[in-house]
Amino acid sequence: MTHPTHLAVLDDEIDITRLLGHYLQSQGFRVTELHNGSALMELMGRDAPALVLLDLGLPGEDGFAIARQLREHWHCGLVIVTGRGDAIDKVVGLEVGADDYVTKPFDLRELVARVKAVLRRIEPLASRPAPLAAAAPAAAAEKTQLRFAQWRLDTAARRLSDEQGRDMPLTSGEFDLLSVFARAPGRVLSRDYLLEQTRGRSAGPFDRTIDVQVGRLRRKLELDPEDPQIIKSVRGAGYILVPQVLAE
Repeated sequence: MTHPTHLAVLDDEIDITRLLGHYLQSQGFRVTELHNGSALMELMGRDAPALVLLDLGLPGEDGFAIARQLREHWHCGLVIVTGRGDAIDKVVGLEVGADDYVTKPFDLRELVARVKAVLRRIEPLASRPAPLAAAAPAAAAEKTQLRFAQWRLDTAARRLSDEQGRDMPLTSGEFDLLSVFARAPGRVLSRDYLLEQTRGRSAGPFDRTIDVQVGRLRRKLELDPEDPQIIKSVRGAGYILVPQVLAE
């Protein structure tokens, strides 16, 4: 018997958590409704959800700090659901590791579609087809151990490690983006293509999602993020993974 996926909804407004809780339950999810950060941390320690829907505007609490704490200690989906629609807030939300950012008021059906999209991305890649560039080499498409520069990417275990075997923590969004690059080395990939492959949607005119995530990957992968040698920008076209990728 398949157990329903556990979601946590954190919002200080009881009407919002009740609305989301009832609707998500009607869509087959198990939902825990929460109203402060300490309650979320207690839940993460005893019954961690697969995904957290987090409001930023919590009285007396820093929603971004809660998001950072989640990313530092747990591997779960994170969707920010907030009334703060400023572009800077969206960028910061993505910087701290959110998988998606939804502003209030929102359409419940769209929100559930976004939740399901994030859940699909954080499932082990072995259980679903990996996003591939149209002309990616067959070997890289089929193998789960991909080596490039000083890094080893295990797509089945969703793990990135260096030559000494030390893990480099990645958010689910960062891992998905790096997987797309690693399966299409030496090819220029547009922002639209990368966004579609990792988030299942096209970029809007002001969408900086991919740029933000590439910046985060560079800080983790590159010896000098200001002079990147692994993921390079191609002016007016997108990004390219430069090193050769060996599939094992």
